[in-house]
Amino acid sequence: MGKWQLQVDGGKCVASGMCEAIAPDHFRLDGVSQPIDPSIDPDQVVVEAAESCPVEAILVRGSDGAVVAPTA
Repeated sequence: MGKWQLQVDGGKCVASGMCEAIAPDHFRLDGVSQPIDPSIDPDQVVVEAAESCPVEAILVRGSDGAVVAPTA
């Protein structure tokens, strides 16, 4: 299984802190949310963080480029 890619749209992010609260090993708030490392081993907690973002600013892609989260 390959690496997942994390992206945060800083223009959408409202700095709610949900991502950092759910996945503190993967996100930090520095004005807006930022991934600590944009390339990670698959981890369900980042899916939960992306799904919990109130403005869907987090995008998680699989190694094949397919969207893992958020889901519609």
